[in-house]
Amino acid sequence: MKQNPGKIKLELYCKGIKIDDSCELAEDAQPIQRTRAGLGSGLEVILPAGLLANIPVTEEFVRDTPFLLVKRGGCYYILRNGETVCPVKLPRQPDWYRKKTPSGSLMSRVGVMQGTYLGVYPTKICSYWDDDPKRNCKFCSTGLNIGKYEQAEKSVEDVVETARAAKRESKITFVHFNAGYYGGDELLAVEPYVKAVKQETGLLVGVQVPPSKDLRQYDRLVASGVDHFSFCFELWNREKFAEVCPGKQDTLGQEVFYAAMKYTAGLMGVGKNSGEIIAGLEPLADTCRALNFITDVGCFPTVCVFRPLTGTDYEKTPSPKYEEMLKVFNHMYRVCRDKGIPTGIAPNVKVSIVVLPYEGRYFAEGWGLKDVWYSFKLALIRVVFRSYFRLKMLFKR
Repeated sequence: MKQNPGKIKLELYCKGIKIDDSCELAEDAQPIQRTRAGLGSGLEVILPAGLLANIPVTEEFVRDTPFLLVKRGGCYYILRNGETVCPVKLPRQPDWYRKKTPSGSLMSRVGVMQGTYLGVYPTKICSYWDDDPKRNCKFCSTGLNIGKYEQAEKSVEDVVETARAAKRESKITFVHFNAGYYGGDELLAVEPYVKAVKQETGLLVGVQVPPSKDLRQYDRLVASGVDHFSFCFELWNREKFAEVCPGKQDTLGQEVFYAAMKYTAGLMGVGKNSGEIIAGLEPLADTCRALNFITDVGCFPTVCVFRPLTGTDYEKTPSPKYEEMLKVFNHMYRVCRDKGIPTGIAPNVKVSIVVLPYEGRYFAEGWGLKDVWYSFKLALIRVVFRSYFRLKMLFKR
């Protein structure tokens, strides 16, 4: 029976995987390390069809998983209850991880590969972690990671050198910056990094920070070179949002996220920006309402499957049920298709920590004319944009 790699990826997010004694991860795989908000805290694997997944390994809920990673004859396989599910590949640690910037910073503590792109948390820890009492989002581990697993603050020069190394050796096309809350100065804090990376490398640049109430700041960041904004409003349900994200509730509120999404979509065009939510912490119907809103304003949805990270306030909260997540991702695909939202356009941007909208085709129920037309349209847009991007890169070598 042919395996569905999208469904395998989703089930692994929900259930995690155990590591058999036959595995030699120290030699064969990227290190398992907690960085940024913690979602990329698992094992990086490449599934059939080239899908990338960051699979939970160390979290408590993984004790009950039916999945096991084994090594046989020099190759890796995933088993479910003892039966082979599929072969997988393990991406090796990039050589540049062990290199240092001119200032002496280890590059792996400046930026990390998350799938095929470079992720960087360039500035100080989110201020919600410094509040007394703390007002951090209850699923987040940023305050546990920054300064321990990655450098607390990174210079512009260190980030540029790391991006250059990742472009040269890992062939990245996209650098993604995210940062916490700093009282409204988040966009200004990442602006120097955005401008320098764009000017020095020509790479696509994305920014994920709390939304600004001063919408004119987005014009400034676009002028600096931002190609993509991501807005993490996390939850649609108002009561759950206040419970899970007390800092965001007290300082921003949901409407500020919505206003910023609408503004940037109007500024940059349909499909250039995204709304990010967490599936598994609110009723399914509310998650689907969030998907409807995100696509209504011209953004594409990024859905994170809730992961109860060790050390966070929600480490004992159950991981979501796979069967419910199937419904979420089927809905995600359908609303993107029905509203013609462009997804998966950027070249060589494969994300291991979420199921991307273009991967939603693996959750489609049947395949009709709508699906064929949507798939054809996306393929055509990809060809045009990727040819344009390659041409631009010729002048940045």
